[in-house]
Amino acid sequence: MTEKHHIIDTTLREGEQTPGLLFSLAEKKRILDGLVKIGVTEAELGVSSKFHPCPESLIDYCRTTHPHLTLSLWSRCRKEDIIHASGLAPDILSLSIPVSDLHLQDRLHKNRLWALHTMAASIDLARQMGMAVSVGFEDATRSDPNFLVQMAEAAQHHGAVRIRLADTVGIASPTQFTTLIDTLKKAHIDCQLAVHTHNDFGMATANAIAALEAGASSVDAVVLGLGERTGCARLEEIVGYLSLARGVQNLRAEFLKPLARYVAQITGRTIAGNRPVIGEDIFTCETGLHLQGLQNKPETYEPFNPENVQAERKLLFGAKSGRQAILQRMTQLDTTFSGQLNDGIIQSIRDTATRLKRPLNDTELIRLLSA
Repeated sequence: MTEKHHIIDTTLREGEQTPGLLFSLAEKKRILDGLVKIGVTEAELGVSSKFHPCPESLIDYCRTTHPHLTLSLWSRCRKEDIIHASGLAPDILSLSIPVSDLHLQDRLHKNRLWALHTMAASIDLARQMGMAVSVGFEDATRSDPNFLVQMAEAAQHHGAVRIRLADTVGIASPTQFTTLIDTLKKAHIDCQLAVHTHNDFGMATANAIAALEAGASSVDAVVLGLGERTGCARLEEIVGYLSLARGVQNLRAEFLKPLARYVAQITGRTIAGNRPVIGEDIFTCETGLHLQGLQNKPETYEPFNPENVQAERKLLFGAKSGRQAILQRMTQLDTTFSGQLNDGIIQSIRDTATRLKRPLNDTELIRLLSA
């Protein structure tokens, strides 16, 4: 998986759907600046609606400051929203239509034929107005696969350049996403395939990666995984995995932490110390066998170098540390150290750390050794 992958960041649309959250224009610009540094190639700037407008000034900013960034807007399959979008001239208009009977019948009181006709007419209208069209299938993972294929065939026939499958309530598994992508490919759906994954069961990132491995060309991501309920696939995890574990060259993991910290600051979020890729403590270790491995060859217990994500390795010594790890650290701290650690010294180090309820610093280690 070393080829380029297309990430559609939807922090400014899906992320802003987080209850109580609204970004200012200045904040949106700074978020976009960070996304471009990371290597994101498309940003969904917001919703096409006169009631929730995407500022023209934001589009102008992107056109002048980040001319290579693809700009998209999300839109319902409604004539007035499509016409509104045409005045903003996005690179791609992302039309959304539900495809599960649950949403069609129980939410909208419509049927499958209505969905087919509405989608087709909306694609035609958007294209007549000069816009490239992506079609998002809402609740795709709970739809009838045969109807999903029928909708995809119709979307492709009417000129959609991309079909985006939404796991609207986050119930799919990686295997299900693989099957879904395979089903569309076997049906000769040749336009781009993308996925929009929610994190209700903690599988948003895994589902996105599984879709890419199955042949999808694009995945949606959100900084910090913001969004409805438990949010969406986290940009940090997707970029981190693709660039650091799979060698995707167009993504820059070293810029993830500054953007994540900024978004956390303006949204009042806290980034947990053990948060994948961007947590402050993910390179901190105290356990004996792990310490020994990290001291000798960091790759034994680290999936990537700390420097790749602007982090530092922290080796702690205390109640969980083994003899060899402590011995190696003592040798580093004191060149006159004889290289012998009896059971009494080891036990003293562990007892002291247990009493203090924390690992020991270097000064304390030396003091115990001297004693």
